[in-house]
Amino acid sequence: MFDKVTMKLNVDPLILSALREDITSEDVSANSVMREAQAGEADLICKEDGVICGLQVFERVYKILDEESSVDFYAKDGDVVKAGQLLAKVHGDIRVLLCGERTALNYLQRMSGVATYTRGMVKLLEGTSIKLVDTRKTTPNNRIFEKYAVKIGGGGNHRYNLSDGVMLKDNHIGAAGGVKKAVLMAKEYSSFVRKVEVEVENMDMVKEAVEAGADIIMLDNMNHEQMKEAIDYIAGRAEIEVSGNVTRENIAALAGLGVNYISSGALTHSSPILDISLKNLHTV
Repeated sequence: MFDKVTMKLNVDPLILSALREDITSEDVSANSVMREAQAGEADLICKEDGVICGLQVFERVYKILDEESSVDFYAKDGDVVKAGQLLAKVHGDIRVLLCGERTALNYLQRMSGVATYTRGMVKLLEGTSIKLVDTRKTTPNNRIFEKYAVKIGGGGNHRYNLSDGVMLKDNHIGAAGGVKKAVLMAKEYSSFVRKVEVEVENMDMVKEAVEAGADIIMLDNMNHEQMKEAIDYIAGRAEIEVSGNVTRENIAALAGLGVNYISSGALTHSSPILDISLKNLHTV
């Protein structure tokens, strides 16, 4: 759950921006059929099986529009939900319930989709000590929501943004003039409390990374035999991450490698939404 400070400083402005995108002056449709304030109620219903996530954000959309709005929840983030399940009842001015519906559902469906997809991938790693983590391949201005959803689904977060950690990718290595130079320059520049991670694509790069003292070595887009060779060579001298087009369809094949982390951009860029609807709106 987002704490009050995070909600006020980082979440509320994004929700407000989304609402402004959807309502530039007024909700013409809602105001056409409801000329005055009228108390109402609607049901939040899940239309397919999955993992629910984003209920706090769903509620916040309505609270930003009208503090008098309220939501009675019958589920919590992380719960496995079923098709047809009643998740909540939303109360408030009918005009507010109507104009906030799409924005509130967009957040809830997207976040629940990410949590559901993540939970499925985590299950494929059960019985191992491997931690599944996300990437920065997130929807612009929705990273805080999508990375939260990954955690609710049972995954972990890689660095949040470029200020969060040192990760030397192919273009950083090219700019520095090689793996060893890049790692040594990063260790010299960054704070001693930060780990240095470097992305490698072949055994020569692996050897350079180990020699330079990289803390984490990411094996990027290597085949199975190449990864096994690299893991044997590293032999515990650095933590190991595997990455590169990891999806629900191929992650099980990586489970036996004995690495520390598997990162997957698919958690946030390829997960489908979970179908959820606001139904049965009526006056009270």
